[in-house]
Parts: sequence; structure tokens; C-alpha cells
Amino acid sequence: MENGVEIQKEGKYIYGIIRHAEPLDYGPIGIGKRADSVYAINFKDISAVVSNSPVIIYEARRVNMVAHEKVLEEIMKQFTVLPVRFSTISEHDDDSGILRILEKEYDKFNDLLTKMEGKKELGLKILGHEAPIYESIVEKYDEIRIMRGKLMGLPADKTHYQRMKVGEMVVEALKKETSNYKNLILDILKPLAEDVKINDNYGEMMILNSAFLIKNTTEPEFDKAVNELDEKFGRFMTFKYVGTLPPYNFVNLVINTKGM
Repeated sequence: MENGVEIQKEGKYIYGIIRHAEPLDYGPIGIGKRADSVYAINFKDISAVVSNSPVIIYEARRVNMVAHEKVLEEIMKQFTVLPVRFSTISEHDDDSGILRILEKEYDKFNDLLTKMEGKKELGLKILGHEAPIYESIVEKYDEIRIMRGKLMGLPADKTHYQRMKVGEMVVEALKKETSNYKNLILDILKPLAEDVKINDNYGEMMILNSAFLIKNTTEPEFDKAVNELDEKFGRFMTFKYVGTLPPYNFVNLVINTKGM
């Protein structure tokens, strides 16, 4: 506290870990409103990419998340990066705390960087088109088609139970069909990937929410496979294919900065 004003403690915000032994300066793109410079702190052949920051807990708001990701995107233009969990801050206003972390965790960082070298994360979300998929279900499932046909033209109040039954059958058929599509797509893409993470779907029309760890050398083949699937199933679904991403789904780097 100085003249009644609380002075915030200064620290180092950590974005990621890279294999590099020389100085780096990414300019004033640090998280927060101050536009602090982002730079590297080196230990042996490994560096932490950091910026000065008050020692606070950054809210997971869009503006902060985008600032964090923007730095990682800049790093990835040159290096394989181990992304560090959002809002990780060393409570030292000089490089000493970061150097202690790098020394203590050197073997872990070294092993992870070796594992991730020459690889990238690509994201794939697939959303089903409701009308075409329902049409295909009616065509494919005789029982649903026949029962629906019998109900056409009959008064809704007298066929309430039957209509509910058809609705339940359609929901079950939709689960089965989306699962079949998901498995078929994964059977084609999994052999081209080093690792796959299947995340939870949101909404009944989501077929796949996934991340693939791909070697740089296999990326053209993987792109081709996704494009061919898009052409084959484009009538029934939309492919949202995103890359290159920091490997969040394959590296969960939580650094304990307390006492460091």
C-alpha cells in the first residue's frame, strides 16, 4: 500500500515452453491492457515464453483467452510449443522464478518437446444436417416408414401414442446413424494420426467433436482424407476443420509456480 493505493505485485505470465537457447522478442503482445513485451527466458536448450504481468487471476473472458492464444500462434510460426495452462504466473518480478521452474522441470519439458516435435494439432467438428439425415432414416428403417405412413391423414388427438412411439424410434435411429457415421469417419482418419482425442458432443446433431495429433509430413494426406469425406457426406453433414492449433488436447501442462 502506498499513499492509500494498493500496489500490485509484479510477476511473469507463462505462455508456453519451446526448445530454443537464444533470446527472442515477440513485441508488445502480452496479455492484459498494458501490452507488455513477450520474450523468452532460456535454460540450456529450453525456453519459457513469458511477459511481465501483475500477479492476478485472469478471468477466462474472450479478450484474455484470445490474447493468450495469439501469443501461442506467434510462437508456433517458428517452434513446437508446449502450451501452459491459461493464467499461470510466476510470482517473481525477475527471471529467477522462471529459471528455477525450467531447471526443476527440465527432463519433463525435454521429453514432451521430443514427443511433440514435428507434429501439430488439427481440430475436426462434424455437424449433421437435420432434414437429410431424417429423410435417410425414413428411407432406411422400414418400421418407421410404414408406421409414419399409416398415421398420415389421421387426426393427431387420436394417434398421440403412436406418434410418440414413432418419435422415440426416430430418436433411437438417429443415435444409431450418427454413431455409424462417427465410427466410419474415425476408421478412415485414425490410421493417419499419431493420437486422437474425442471430446464430448454438444447437441443431438453433432456427430464428432475431435482433435488429431498429426505429423507435419502426413498433413497433406490427412487433409485429402478429410476433403474426400466432406465430398462423400457433404449432403448429410458439415465438416468444420481447423488447424494448426496449439496441442491443448495432447499436452496438459500445469506448472506449480508456488515457491518457485
